[in-house]
Amino acid sequence: MIGNRMKKQWAVALILSLFVALVAACGGANDKGNQATGSKELTLSEIEAKAKEEGSVVSVGMPDSWANWKDTWADMKSKYGLAHTDTDMSSAEEIAKFDAEKDKPTSDIGDVGIAFGPVAISKGVTQPYKTSHWDEIPAWAKDADGHWVIGYQGTIAFMTNTKLVPNPPKSWEDLKNGNYKIVVGDVTKAAQAQMAVLAASIALGGDEKNIEPGLAFFEDLAKKGRIANVEATLANIEKGEVQVTLLWDFNALNYSDQLGKDQYTVTIPKEGSVVSGYATIINKFAPHPNAAKLTREYILSDAGQINLAKGYARPIRDSVKLPDDVQAKLLPKEEYANAKPVGDYKAWEETAKSIPEQWQERVLVHIN
Repeated sequence: MIGNRMKKQWAVALILSLFVALVAACGGANDKGNQATGSKELTLSEIEAKAKEEGSVVSVGMPDSWANWKDTWADMKSKYGLAHTDTDMSSAEEIAKFDAEKDKPTSDIGDVGIAFGPVAISKGVTQPYKTSHWDEIPAWAKDADGHWVIGYQGTIAFMTNTKLVPNPPKSWEDLKNGNYKIVVGDVTKAAQAQMAVLAASIALGGDEKNIEPGLAFFEDLAKKGRIANVEATLANIEKGEVQVTLLWDFNALNYSDQLGKDQYTVTIPKEGSVVSGYATIINKFAPHPNAAKLTREYILSDAGQINLAKGYARPIRDSVKLPDDVQAKLLPKEEYANAKPVGDYKAWEETAKSIPEQWQERVLVHIN
């Protein structure tokens, strides 16, 4: 899931019937979804009816293979008759596309890393929409005005090849004291790899403003020859040469399932880690605005959250009851006891700018 990615008014009787269908599909969603701004707030029933009239939803950065989006798109088609197309692209590219095409918009909704939510707002390319379950979303995971909202979250984890490391590390201390190599990824440009540095910093007493603990940790490992200078990709892991890889938990769990749970274990380091997530942004100039709002509504419904969990992504709504077979795909909640979300993304954005140079000077210099 790293890199490109892997984005009405009807008759009263019909409105009532559509509303009943939406309530069932959205796991009991009420009619409180709203536009957050504007002279008239539409009810969910009205949004659904208008979305059906629009007939389609066009996404960016939300391909079938990422977070099991394919099931959500299939549901939007079967439940609401919405056709769907997606163009996979990075968070920055999504925002640039919304901005460049504002006079002739082609896209309705995108899925961006949480740090890009404020960027999208500053570019003036988003429109707000608060869903029925808005109050259940943690404050850190949403824009107060509804311009972006996290649908699913990820936490930096250890993925261990147990054929190479019989006693998988369960903590940063275990990782430090091991005698095997680890893969962090390209910290000079990959967000996942940079988050691994932040995760270590948080666990060892730092935060988004102070990543010295994390840098010092990896610098020490590099000096001992314990960091492998390869990409943290499924292909490299599959070769059987990678011993421990630092990844988002949803990537690690996905890879583990593909390669064999009997050989690959996934663990959240017990001292702590970092929690982040991906947020939907609705194009201010969307050609199908109500279809985009209905899509966000569905993503945050019980059914939509379960779809994401099927793709190994932890739902943002804790109240969602996952089916046993879906829950079995994820790690127990207890493993996340010390995982913390980024508290200040503006501070992290500034800190992250210095990471490539510091990594080059302090860590890469010691790696062959």
